[in-house]
Amino acid sequence: MTTKSRVRLLVVSVLVLCAAGAGAWYLTRPASPAARTLQVYGNVDIREVQLAFNAAGRIDRLLVQEGDPVRKGEVVATLDADRFRDAVAQAQGVLQAREQTLAALRAGSRPQEIAEARAALAAAEAAARNAEATYARQETLVKADFLPRQNLDNAAQALKTAHADVDRARQALSLVLQGPRKEDIAAAEAQVRADKATLALAQRQLDDATLRAPEAGVVESRILEVGDMAAPQTPVMTLALNNPVWVRAYVPERELGHVAPGMRARIVSDSFPGHPFDGWIGFISPTAEFTPKSVQTTELRTELVYRMRVYACNPGGKLRLGMPVTVVVPLQDNAPQQRGDAVCRS
Repeated sequence: MTTKSRVRLLVVSVLVLCAAGAGAWYLTRPASPAARTLQVYGNVDIREVQLAFNAAGRIDRLLVQEGDPVRKGEVVATLDADRFRDAVAQAQGVLQAREQTLAALRAGSRPQEIAEARAALAAAEAAARNAEATYARQETLVKADFLPRQNLDNAAQALKTAHADVDRARQALSLVLQGPRKEDIAAAEAQVRADKATLALAQRQLDDATLRAPEAGVVESRILEVGDMAAPQTPVMTLALNNPVWVRAYVPERELGHVAPGMRARIVSDSFPGHPFDGWIGFISPTAEFTPKSVQTTELRTELVYRMRVYACNPGGKLRLGMPVTVVVPLQDNAPQQRGDAVCRS
């Protein structure tokens, strides 16, 4: 073998060894930072509420304009409430009258009523004694033929009437001493409860004439104006809630085993370069679907994906409805947490 052939063989051997070493390094090299993250794309989504009165009436005031921020419980509109206030006043008057009637029944008979009943019984007994004496005299005179028989009959009738008056006065005194019947008191109590329910309903209807924001948010649109007739099925305005804010993204099927609810995420928007938003995975759909056309990814659009909801911390309300964003989920040192919203407080 010539010297030149030996050199060529040596060069080929060295190249083979280098290639083998490069292949071994490639297979055993540490994963790149890109391989340690999952990057998906989506759009910002929020909840919207269509506010409506829980009563029918004419709108009296609208206190907010489109774009105004509102706090939870803030009054945003009112109805003409005169008829509701009149209903409350009427229910209050009826309830007060019923309560006075119930109080009188519970108090029982007054001392003056008892004294009056005793006096009536005493008068009836005195009249009965006089009727007995009159009957005895008439009986003696009739037997002696000094008076006709009719006088004795009249005296007997008067005596019976006097005895009946005594019995009636005695029963009246017993009723006064016992007081009202338990059934009458129970009926009065039931009527008071019914009147209280009527008053509570009237007060609720008056409260329903005031429309309040259920949560903090921003007024998107005013559907009705002052003077319009409102009803429970007719929205007055649309409110975009400040929280929660999330990203609707889609995870490829081959990456599904790498993510789980509660994992931390970073949300990047072209509107705020260099200022990512913290977030966490809140939901992964159990049902596969085809990638929607609105999602721009580098993968094939016919690939099966799973819808994922990534909640976002949104300081200052910078993330807005429909904004396209990129979601980056670290796949290492990112164990799912029980409460992902702790990310916003950390």
